[in-house]
Amino acid sequence: MVILLRLLFAHILSDFFFQSDKICEGKQGQTNRKHVYQLLHSFIHASMAYLFVGDWSNWIIPSVIFISHLLMDYVKVEYMKKNAASFLIDQFVHIIVIVVLWLSLSDHGENFCQELFSTEWNSLNIWAVVIAYLLVLKPTSVFLNLFIKRWSPSGTAGKSLPNAGKWIGYFERILILTLILTGNAEGIGFLLAAKSIFRFGELNKAQEIKTTEYVLIGTFASFTIAILIGFGVVQIIN
Repeated sequence: MVILLRLLFAHILSDFFFQSDKICEGKQGQTNRKHVYQLLHSFIHASMAYLFVGDWSNWIIPSVIFISHLLMDYVKVEYMKKNAASFLIDQFVHIIVIVVLWLSLSDHGENFCQELFSTEWNSLNIWAVVIAYLLVLKPTSVFLNLFIKRWSPSGTAGKSLPNAGKWIGYFERILILTLILTGNAEGIGFLLAAKSIFRFGELNKAQEIKTTEYVLIGTFASFTIAILIGFGVVQIIN
């Protein structure tokens, strides 16, 4: 595991601390100089991986890191938009390369894979938790949209950020489920209080009573579903 942690440390250091704004902007430039910055960035990654692993006779590590970063940077600049999804895909690919590289170099790689797929992936608790997190995302969001649609006040469509309500719901249900699974269900009260404070400007207007009731129905429905799923998983685990 030490090799894996060293590779991850080198990646984080190179991608977030040694990648200056000039390099980041230069990689995405419109001229041929962008390839120079991409080569420089990949070289930094390869050098850090080689340095921190400390296996001086092994050139496979820096070579794989250099090539994978250069290819991923090229694909990201040429074919992907600059958004959160691209960032996550980029990091996922780099981490997968690191893990595969570690497994190929580690004497314990084969045993690690066998233990992972024969024990953890056959665990009832793991599957229950994974399914719970999936349920509180898109399925719950679709159900809530259908459930509260009948009470949707008119004239509010253009008054909020696009998809903001959906993502607020995602984050709040993830937090609720995490609080329950970690034995900190009392934190749900603080989450509800914080949300009420942020929505106070809407909820204290008597003339906006329809909007107030609509927000409350959506909030309590979202909280109820997440809480029921959370305590259902706890019962399965126990």
